[in-house]
Amino acid sequence: MDNLIFSLNATVPVFLLMVLGLVLRKLNWIDDVFASKMNQFVFKVPLPLLVFLDLATVDFEESWNFKFVAFCFVVTLISISLSAGISLLWKDRSIRGEFIQASYRSSAAILGIAFIQNIYGSAGMGPLMIIGSVPLYNMMAVVVLSVFKPGQTGLNRQVVKKTLTGIVTNPIIIGIAAGLLWSAFRLPMAGIPEKVISNVAGTATPLGLMAMGASFDLKKALQTGKPAATAAVIKLVGFCAVFLPAAIALGFRAEELVAILIMLGSATTVSCYVMAKNMGHEGTLTSSAVMLTTLLSAFTLTGWLFLLRSMRLI
Repeated sequence: MDNLIFSLNATVPVFLLMVLGLVLRKLNWIDDVFASKMNQFVFKVPLPLLVFLDLATVDFEESWNFKFVAFCFVVTLISISLSAGISLLWKDRSIRGEFIQASYRSSAAILGIAFIQNIYGSAGMGPLMIIGSVPLYNMMAVVVLSVFKPGQTGLNRQVVKKTLTGIVTNPIIIGIAAGLLWSAFRLPMAGIPEKVISNVAGTATPLGLMAMGASFDLKKALQTGKPAATAAVIKLVGFCAVFLPAAIALGFRAEELVAILIMLGSATTVSCYVMAKNMGHEGTLTSSAVMLTTLLSAFTLTGWLFLLRSMRLI
């Protein structure tokens, strides 16, 4: 029951913020132009600062675990490959990029550390899980969203060049690189700078969710219902069923296993929608997947936690 209550507390407010954006749109307090500007702002400022802050304040040298980081990286890479393979089921090539991204990208940075802190009282292996997965999440998101951009027929030299440029100039990738460098050089992060960055970064999730809700189109969402539902099943159940046994077999336990669970089975992150919209995609499939996974993850994550605790693994 405690796990269910915690999961609901973590996911219901996220869903309600989306609903709030939808209500504000119906009241004409938010229009399409304002929602679009909000998306651009979140993509360029708060989200990069959020990932920067997550990484810049961690002492990786003290808590480094190569085996764990390598597992997170390899599993993330395999998950992306599986999502890309499954995306071939959809004849509409323009939705494949959104489907792939929505299927593999978790709320690892936002939800992961909160979950682990709630259970163990500290961030534990959360930051290392972020290192192993989040940079790859974002780099591959740029790749798949560039390759499967609507109206694009396939790969050519120009597309490859644009994709590489997109990776280098992507604000979230820049935030990750800056955070890693900040941590590596052990630069101080306290006082006024930390408060300012933290305050701005704290707007990423609420603004992004409200912008998503304001842009949500139910008719279009119903048209992408099947791929969105498929992405949700893969995200919440599929990857956990495949990779958790492998993690257990490799000897990962306690907070390591919880961090891996969050990486594999938490809701599709709102930054998927922000990135998809800012890279020329419609975003309907992504917003549907975010809503579905957010609603259902409270129950699926609780189920996985209950199973792992029953097996005395966490």
